[in-house]
Amino acid sequence: MGLLSASPVPSDYSGTRLAACNLCEAICGLELTIERGAVTAVRGNDADPLSRGHVCPKGVSLADVYTDPDRLRRPVRRVGEEWVELGWDEALDLVADRLAATITEHGRDAVGVYLGNPSAHSLGSSTHGTAFVRSLRTRNRFSASSVDQVPHQLVSWQLYGHQLLVPVPDLDRTSYFLVVGANPMASNGSLMTVPDFPQRLRDLKARGGRMVVLDPRRTETAKVASEHHFVRPGSDAAVLLAMVHVLLDEGLTSPAAYVDGVDRLEAAVADFTPERAEAASGVPAEVVRRLARELAAADGASAYGRVGVSTHGFGSVCQWAIQCLNILTGNLDREGGVLFPEPAVDIVGRRIIGPGHFDAWRSRVRDSPEFGGELPVSVLREEIETPGEGQVRAMVTMAGNPVLSTPDGKSLARALEGLDFMVSVDFYVNETTRHADVILPPTSALERDQYDLVFHNFAVRNTARYTPAVFAKARDQRHDWQIFAGLATRLARRLGVRMPWRARAVARARLAASPAVVLTGLLATGRRVSMRRLRATPEGVDLGPLRPTLPGRLQTADHRIDLAPPLLVGDLERLRAALATTAVPDGELLLIGRRHQRDNNSWMHNTPRLTRGRPRHHLLMHPDDLAARGITDGGRVTVTSRVGAVEVEVSGSDDLMPGVVSLPHGYGHQVPGTRLRHASGVEGVSINDLTDPALLDLSGNAALTGVPVSVAPA
Repeated sequence: MGLLSASPVPSDYSGTRLAACNLCEAICGLELTIERGAVTAVRGNDADPLSRGHVCPKGVSLADVYTDPDRLRRPVRRVGEEWVELGWDEALDLVADRLAATITEHGRDAVGVYLGNPSAHSLGSSTHGTAFVRSLRTRNRFSASSVDQVPHQLVSWQLYGHQLLVPVPDLDRTSYFLVVGANPMASNGSLMTVPDFPQRLRDLKARGGRMVVLDPRRTETAKVASEHHFVRPGSDAAVLLAMVHVLLDEGLTSPAAYVDGVDRLEAAVADFTPERAEAASGVPAEVVRRLARELAAADGASAYGRVGVSTHGFGSVCQWAIQCLNILTGNLDREGGVLFPEPAVDIVGRRIIGPGHFDAWRSRVRDSPEFGGELPVSVLREEIETPGEGQVRAMVTMAGNPVLSTPDGKSLARALEGLDFMVSVDFYVNETTRHADVILPPTSALERDQYDLVFHNFAVRNTARYTPAVFAKARDQRHDWQIFAGLATRLARRLGVRMPWRARAVARARLAASPAVVLTGLLATGRRVSMRRLRATPEGVDLGPLRPTLPGRLQTADHRIDLAPPLLVGDLERLRAALATTAVPDGELLLIGRRHQRDNNSWMHNTPRLTRGRPRHHLLMHPDDLAARGITDGGRVTVTSRVGAVEVEVSGSDDLMPGVVSLPHGYGHQVPGTRLRHASGVEGVSINDLTDPALLDLSGNAALTGVPVSVAPA
């Protein structure tokens, strides 16, 4: 049998089938080889107009999740130390009963919700999961965004009028690519959907372009850059604002006619000189000046910053400064600069996701402001543990593992154990879901239809791709959208209220409508591609390169950009105070995270093929710092922060800036009560047993980078 691309394959099927990887933001197209109903090989799909045949090791392992014997396929209930299977109706009724009882007795805010990163990678979760969350009408909403990307969203809302209107580097045509605190060689891009970054970088260099990287570690990306400079963790804002200062001071600006506030910006950054940046960051003042001049002179340039600059105390200032660099040099909305994608389903223009708001309400204990309807996840533990009106007593987690992914995870685990009730929509018993009373497992990626509502919005080329499920789900399985619809319907019935199913993504569909039906309705109102065409072209439809769209695509009321919003300018006083006290106490080091191409946050370590080879869990430390503390390369050390301590092997590496140490994110599986047989044997500790929930950016994003630690022989 040959290529089959419409309906799930029969159990005896042999041939090839197209699919899509939903494990990271690169959303690569795949071609699966299937023999008698089993996947025997996975390769990149050469015909995919975005990924162009690229696939990373994670994509090759996609079928391993489908066949993982540890993956739950039916609901389970925790009874003592055991897990007992339930029928779906019994499980959904039980969850609805407990959530309704909590709301009735303690109010809506007594239910907390945490959305994990994979929620955005599923069409069903995007259409129905967010609507279920809205139906709870709780203010205690949290997500992985506030350990990752809220500074991007806050700045986009302030400058462009919508939290997801994020300009993307036109990587296929740029001539100068400035990368700050990002590692696309490992990540395949983030808030920049860029499969096959290595080849795109080779193409950039072949046309005479350059990539310059600023990072406290000589990352995989820095090693292939034209130029790399160490920058002290947490000081990026000083460097970026100094570059803005140089552009304005030397008259190197050419902003568009719809840009306001240049004079106010110039006054705000007048004291952020390159010399001040050098003192704070270690980047020489002349390098700061030269990079600013090169950015302004390039024939199409783009500045890009990601996790390394978003996850410290001034992440929003950093992302604002990066946007200012692009806008002032005339590279916003310019071919070869940064542009806004035009996805077939425009989640921004059609307000499928709201534009954003800030400080509409605050957390009960710490008085932290919300952004976009979510509170900082760093305050979740205290909202569970602190008695009083609005205390979180029941918790819903959706495809997330905050015990390993958020600050001071060990303390959060203790808080979760004290809840009255917890339900997790997840197919693993992991470090977080082990605390649940009920786990509702959805189907895996190969068992459900997929269209990336979110990540086409950040892609370096306009494309659209719909991939039907490869395998049919079993009768006793449920898709995520069916789980969310079942919960929402039952909960509304128990509370005696009308179903508040107002999410725009399902506004034209009934509660029981599938994501494919919803998607068909969304595409029918667009003008770029139809569902019929997507079904006929499973490899994806090419909608062309990015192109200028401003000022029309701006979501601000006047279709103009204010470069100096008071909210962001106001945070400069806090930055000035921090820069005045940048000295690190004797003996202390600054902790940063790191990422490997084979890692996917915390949840792919149960796949043996992704954990083979040299250990990746070691603390990395500069040889001079090892020698100064009498630590042996390869020995064991104790790393201590304000909130905790871990013991781990250490490796010397001159890839680290002196005074900086690095641990990978997503490790620490050696805890009782999980059902991850392979992952539990993967060595490594959780960096989030060291990160501090007290440290936040203006936006509420966790400050995970540059955490002060001490390191001593174990």
